[in-house]
Amino acid sequence: MNATIKLEKDHFPVLLDELISIISPLYGGTFIDCTFGQGGYSEKILENKNNKVIAIDRDADSIKLATKFKEKYKNCFYFENIKFSEINKLKVNFQNLNGVIFDLGYSLNQIKDYKRGLSFNSTGKLNMKLGLNSFSAHETINKLDQKSLEKIFKFFGEEKKFKIISKKIVEERKKKNLKTEDIVKIVNRVKSNKSSKIHKSTKIFQAIRIFVNQEISELINGLINSFKILPIGGVIVVVTFHSIEDRIVKFFFKNYSENKNLSRYLPNLNKNKKIFKLINRKPILPSSNEIKNNPQSRSAKLRYAIKIANEDNFEELYKKFKYLIEVENLSEKL
Repeated sequence: MNATIKLEKDHFPVLLDELISIISPLYGGTFIDCTFGQGGYSEKILENKNNKVIAIDRDADSIKLATKFKEKYKNCFYFENIKFSEINKLKVNFQNLNGVIFDLGYSLNQIKDYKRGLSFNSTGKLNMKLGLNSFSAHETINKLDQKSLEKIFKFFGEEKKFKIISKKIVEERKKKNLKTEDIVKIVNRVKSNKSSKIHKSTKIFQAIRIFVNQEISELINGLINSFKILPIGGVIVVVTFHSIEDRIVKFFFKNYSENKNLSRYLPNLNKNKKIFKLINRKPILPSSNEIKNNPQSRSAKLRYAIKIANEDNFEELYKKFKYLIEVENLSEKL
């Protein structure tokens, strides 16, 4: 294990110290890194020779780095190029699994790769695919009807001007297939007087990216399937970067960690089953020093929960976010 792995020099694993402090009581076990990316979390965990990491990532570009990890850490590291919603399909033994980790952010490599079109600084054909996709942003913008675009921008981008932006896109695409720079121009015209710290196109690009990568159902199914394979006493740790992700994670942990009566006049027969133990009820945020060194971390929130019982019925979670899943299902029109 003497070989050195050169990671992206500008890559900073968000809330790394906080995450390690959470899983440290479980040190000496096996952990699943559901978003391997640049390998920051995996590398830190593997500093302890008694640990093993099972890493997964939907991005095929991660395979090259994963191969280097495999060469260095031998039998302590395993990788599969799959979506984390398919975590239960991993061909490994989950018997000694101690924790599952999700970092829902994007690596600097992905953002800098302008062919992906994740950044509004990109040019050319719309893409936004993170891997193992069935359609791209190009089909989304140039083929979906106006009402569908409105729902995507409203619910996934929480964009107030979703109607007029959708209308302008449909009007402009009659002349030609729209590219990344065309979307930026349309948004800039619609929001010409808007003063904000974030780029005017941020919410629209977020909405398209979530839709293209089906991130809502990915996250919900990833959380549920990770829970099902995790032994009692194991921990699920999730780092989110926008409010939609955080609402899903917060509901998942909180709803299944509290016994709730439907009515104070009824007996406890109607309570939810308590399957999680929460140590911190509020999210853990980056320190001011981390934000200074890595501005990309400013919106990060870390939540975690310890599994204390088994459960097969997650109907409430699906029901709670049914409206978001229905927007994702607009992809059936493509």
